[in-house]
Amino acid sequence: MSQVSITRKISTHESTGVTLLLIGVALAYLLVFLGMPLIVVFTQALSKGWGLYWKALQEPDAWSAIKLTFLVAAIAVPANLVFGIAAAWAIAKFEFKGKSLLITLIDLPFAISPVVSGLVYVLLFGAQGWFGPWLQAHDIKLIFAVPGIVLATIFVTFPFIARELIPLMQAQGKEEEEAAVSLGASGWQTFWRVTLPNIKWGLLYGVILCNTRAMGEFGAVSVVSGHIRGMTNTMPLHVEILYNEYNFVAAFSVASLLALLALVTLVMKSLVEWQAKRSGEPLHHGA
Repeated sequence: MSQVSITRKISTHESTGVTLLLIGVALAYLLVFLGMPLIVVFTQALSKGWGLYWKALQEPDAWSAIKLTFLVAAIAVPANLVFGIAAAWAIAKFEFKGKSLLITLIDLPFAISPVVSGLVYVLLFGAQGWFGPWLQAHDIKLIFAVPGIVLATIFVTFPFIARELIPLMQAQGKEEEEAAVSLGASGWQTFWRVTLPNIKWGLLYGVILCNTRAMGEFGAVSVVSGHIRGMTNTMPLHVEILYNEYNFVAAFSVASLLALLALVTLVMKSLVEWQAKRSGEPLHHGA
């Protein structure tokens, strides 16, 4: 047995006490920072009974916030789906000038605060922004309206699908696509019959992550929304307003719906990981 294999074997086997300690620390951390907040949210939401809980969710402003949240996600996720596939395909399969710059720009939303990104949209499209006078002259309203919320959400979520697909497609290489083209397949045929089947689980995984962030985004949306009740408030913004008004039951009721959506997303994410592992297809490079 080589020295490398001996070192690797030693480094990956710890005593039972150390293993239990690490597991205990991880579980305690999750309980304190994840489990307890979830328990508090649902406990507070149901503290006055199911009647007030359902009433808080059916209130017109709350229902408007729920519909707007799903609408924004329904627009942002498909837009990022198209961008993510195109960007990943270009980066993984082709060599071109500016490739490193494109990768850096894709990571930009991870590097700056969502509040800053929302402010940038205000400076660009607000009444006093660079394009504000032109937009007003043509009766186009982006800021403090639904289009601005969609733009801000797309910006903060567009890395998720692309960043999930890029390492996966790079690891797979381009031999299969080249073979398909050499056999007479067109670009679209190659994509639908070769590329897409190879990335389907990673793509679905990225879509789930993107959708979760789109529905829960607060910072960027808060800046561009204007907080107009019944019109431009998503669920996170509506929760903030209710809480600031000391309407705690209603605030936690809407928050519990967000938490429930997050839990459903977590289950879906786990199912995708399990199915990908079962089929032997990694979600990303090194999975």
